[in-house]
Amino acid sequence: MNILNINKCPLCGNSQFQKVMTCTDHYATGEKFDVEQCTHCHFLFTQRAPVEAEIGRYYESPDYISHSDTHKGLMNQIYHQVRRYMLARKARLVKHSSRLNEGSLLDIGTGTGYFSHFMAEKGWKVTAIEKSPQAREFAKKHFGLDVQPSEALSLQEEASFDVVTLWHVMEHLEHLNETWEILNRILKERGVLIVAVPNPNSFDAQKYKEMWAAYDTPRHLWHFTPSTMQQFGAKHGFILAEQHPMPFDAFYVSMLTEKYKKSRHPFLKGLLTGTEAWFASQAKKERSSSIIYVFRKK
Repeated sequence: MNILNINKCPLCGNSQFQKVMTCTDHYATGEKFDVEQCTHCHFLFTQRAPVEAEIGRYYESPDYISHSDTHKGLMNQIYHQVRRYMLARKARLVKHSSRLNEGSLLDIGTGTGYFSHFMAEKGWKVTAIEKSPQAREFAKKHFGLDVQPSEALSLQEEASFDVVTLWHVMEHLEHLNETWEILNRILKERGVLIVAVPNPNSFDAQKYKEMWAAYDTPRHLWHFTPSTMQQFGAKHGFILAEQHPMPFDAFYVSMLTEKYKKSRHPFLKGLLTGTEAWFASQAKKERSSSIIYVFRKK
């Protein structure tokens, strides 16, 4: 197996790292992966993960909800209920941040297509990209969406989108800096970039440490704190304009973590931690389990 051996920090270029923890792939294989940190800028990343061309088997499960749309199990049922609420909230955020009722939108990593379909129904001209053939087929069958494969991203025209969204996608992308460069190129001058990622500085991440389900190694290659996310934007010509907590994520992630821990009553224990995390994020949004970042071009 070919592995991604990171010898230079993608954020600052430093080559000195320290191991922070070792995480287990509880979801698919049981394999262990080190999470390392740059000693200069403190960016966190998964070391020695499979390269993009070979990581597919780590997603191969009927339970991978972003690709399969499974309703199996209580936690996945909760996921679907929360998603209905979040679709409307995401749409409001797009309208607020772009100051547009309609426009051109690119959704990268659209999964099974729910958000892209929701925005198209609201009158937006939507382009959707997704690497999973299974998810693309679902989106076409259920929503009539012609979702493009991941290779299509680099082929998008310059300054062609009012809004680009990545909902829990940036952490999966092997070619990180190249992606940021493309995002800057394809956004219009007054365009808006919206990125949602897990937050390793969150209350639940600090509580669960290496067991935190949102580390999700090796599928998650990068682990963005509010500071390193802002630095990546600045590096590629963006200004961080807004930052919004995603407090509901803590409930799902905590329940999943308790399941991985083989706890008795994982739903109840996860619910308790999620509630604690919700209060923590209300007091300080930088402690939210996941955060939505809204960027504008400099």
